[in-house]
Amino acid sequence: MSHVDPTFDASAHVVAPQRWFEDFQIGERYLLPSRTVTDANFAAFQTVSADNHPIHYDVEFCRAHGLPGLLAHGLQVACFTAAGAGRFPHEVSDALIAFLEQSSKFLRMVVMGDTLYPALEIAELIPQRTTGVMVMNTTIHNQKRELVLTGMHRYLLRRRPS
Repeated sequence: MSHVDPTFDASAHVVAPQRWFEDFQIGERYLLPSRTVTDANFAAFQTVSADNHPIHYDVEFCRAHGLPGLLAHGLQVACFTAAGAGRFPHEVSDALIAFLEQSSKFLRMVVMGDTLYPALEIAELIPQRTTGVMVMNTTIHNQKRELVLTGMHRYLLRRRPS
């Protein structure tokens, strides 16, 4: 007995419809999943970054310096703005050429146990001949409704093929 379904079409199995540079509008928002920063996040980031300053990994050091807990590294916090956590990369599967640039401003400390709420918003669309640059503003709020990070991403996208 065959379990092959002749009606199934793998090419129709898409998460989001394909979009091209000209399909986007300024003001569109991408809310990314909220995440609670855990010891696993700290351990993974330490492994990747090789940063071993005790402010990120030694609770007693943090207490002795008046901190409420382990302080998340700024780059660790910025990672939570990765567009790959949401629907955007699925929408630009064939249009994305490059992630060009990223910047971040760290406004408040993030400690283990904080829950972060990242969002991206299209701020500027710069058309070029066959491509365009999309500028997204990034924000992260914590569980106290405090803005902990602002920043920007730039993406190079293809225009719709003729």
